[in-house]
Amino acid sequence: MSLRTRRGGSFRSAVALAAATLTLAACTGGSTPASTDPGDVEGDIVPRPISWLLSRPADGAVITTIQEIAADYALTHPGFELELITTPDRPSYLQKLETLAAANQLPELFDTDATPFAAKLRDQGKMVDVEALLTELDIYDDYRPAALEYQRFDDGSLYLLPFEFGIEVFWYNTELFAAAGLEVPSTLDDIVDLCGPLREQGVIPIAMAGADQWPLERWISYYPFRAAGPEYVSELRTGEASMAEEPGAAAASWIYDLGQAGCFADGFSSASYTDARDLFTSGQAAVYNMGTWELPTMADPDLPIADSIDYFTLPTVDGAVTAENEYVAPSGIGAALSSASFDPLVKDFVSYMLREYPARYAALGAFGPTLGVEVTRPAGATEIFDRAAAEMENVGDVVAMPWDTQLDPTSNTRLQQELTLLAQGDTTPEAFIATMDATIADHAPGYFGN
Repeated sequence: MSLRTRRGGSFRSAVALAAATLTLAACTGGSTPASTDPGDVEGDIVPRPISWLLSRPADGAVITTIQEIAADYALTHPGFELELITTPDRPSYLQKLETLAAANQLPELFDTDATPFAAKLRDQGKMVDVEALLTELDIYDDYRPAALEYQRFDDGSLYLLPFEFGIEVFWYNTELFAAAGLEVPSTLDDIVDLCGPLREQGVIPIAMAGADQWPLERWISYYPFRAAGPEYVSELRTGEASMAEEPGAAAASWIYDLGQAGCFADGFSSASYTDARDLFTSGQAAVYNMGTWELPTMADPDLPIADSIDYFTLPTVDGAVTAENEYVAPSGIGAALSSASFDPLVKDFVSYMLREYPARYAALGAFGPTLGVEVTRPAGATEIFDRAAAEMENVGDVVAMPWDTQLDPTSNTRLQQELTLLAQGDTTPEAFIATMDATIADHAPGYFGN
């Protein structure tokens, strides 16, 4: 058995085939939707090659673990092969996914967040009911509620498998805070107040990966999540709520105030993910908002600032409706199962994979979506590894969903562009609000069908 990994370029023929099939599907009306109920799938297991369309690092812990599991499965199922189809960047991946979906050529497994586009695939019967599968396998209760919650659609349905778990925190440099006479902020507005004293010490207050856009988009979501809960963005994206309403207006003013206070590095809009992390780990920036997937770096005893790294979780606001232990707790991009190709083989392999995965993944020092699995502590890791691990066990039931998984694609792109301008002071909160409300009003009705 050979377990192959294909990069985006070698997949062009499949995309071309999908594009050609799209024309045929348009003429014939497409194929009859398969059953989304895994209980309907039974029969003989006939080994064959299957594929997984990936939007995650092919050399990361998730795929490394799955490759090992697939290799072991193939030993007892000659003829089985798991082909990993990787894509160089997220925009290219989404385009590929949309093309294959339109042509009814989705592979057996494919990565996606619980986005509006993925919801359309679910509504078309193209995805297997994951909650039903986990229940049938008697492993549903093994999963962290927050990990499953992150993968659910707005109606509570679960069609995506999680393979990771983490919390997003604000890493900060205790030495730089002490030198500026600062304490950990208790409210979001307190973060604005940090920036002046840090600037006076010659320190960049907040490292921001502006070029990646999604990190800044996290920040616009914080005020509404604390003030109104996750329901606000669900209503905003369809035009039922407005940015001009208090949660949105407060968020826009807060982002503008952060920019005016000099909280972000000069030229942050062109800084990459690595640039922002390096600013923090080199001691040039005081705060870095990122997830516990960075623990291998933050708990590295050889890091120059290892003894000065701590973290705080999402601060609150006056009148908050969410608890202090409720914030962004992602379980990574999910994996969907194509109902069209969900046969006894795929069901058997996925069942084997889900049972084998937790212990093998934890052995790599990684935190997975299931409970009761002891994670192997990296040799020499600092005490922050243990504290962050304990924090993950204390996550509340309400999860803050990233807005880039909620808005229609056009509105999301415009939001990311306007956010950068807002943080740079190149537009005002009032103009930002007007632009976003108009954009959502123009595009959401057609996309969501309301």
